[in-house]
Amino acid sequence: MKGLASALYSLAVTLWVGGLLAIGYLAAPVLFSQLADRSVAGTVAGAMFSVIAWVGLGCGAYLILYLMFGKGWRAFQSGVFWIVLPMLALTVAGHFGVQPILAQLKADALPRQVMESALRDRFSTWHGVSSALYLVQSLLGIALVILQERGKGR
Repeated sequence: MKGLASALYSLAVTLWVGGLLAIGYLAAPVLFSQLADRSVAGTVAGAMFSVIAWVGLGCGAYLILYLMFGKGWRAFQSGVFWIVLPMLALTVAGHFGVQPILAQLKADALPRQVMESALRDRFSTWHGVSSALYLVQSLLGIALVILQERGKGR
């Protein structure tokens, strides 16, 4: 059973960090460069970011539980714990804090597109906050992968 738990641990790290990088730095930029309608690109990208947020919540919770059950109180001495915890917090802040604000700004701009409305500057500011949270989360994810590669993580 320990082998399965360890395999799921590796899979969770791979899925979460790989998903963050693939969606945020490959798929979303391609959408905006290839689709003529930026609103459609934003809607599709937003749906992908929502999916990876839920993936992150599940993977992050599993990683924390794996460490807690495997190490007990010593989990707090683990570098992985102190990388995964802020990654999880950033996921929660972005998905449940910033994304609802962006959605409300889009709704308030109707029938116009938000970037064509008086709410453009507020939307741009909150989008910047979201991007910054995502960047920090991604950098932490890269650090997590590097830590795993060095064998110090678990």
